[in-house]
Amino acid sequence: MKNIKHLAVSVTLATLALGLTGCSNMSRQDKATAVGAGAGAVIGGALTGGSAAGVVGGAAVGGVVGNQAGKTN
Repeated sequence: MKNIKHLAVSVTLATLALGLTGCSNMSRQDKATAVGAGAGAVIGGALTGGSAAGVVGGAAVGGVVGNQAGKTN
């Protein structure tokens, strides 16, 4: 079970990295939202033992935080 969790985290991080390389025309706020959602998903999954609700909830919260942090005034 531990190997599956490590694999899931590795795949998530690799997907996030590949996804961001294809988004060079995104705004700063869009990039921050994507990074926040990816980080939130990983953290939410880690904190809840890999539950789907934890991953989705973490992604939602991380996306909102990243969106707000990426705002330009």
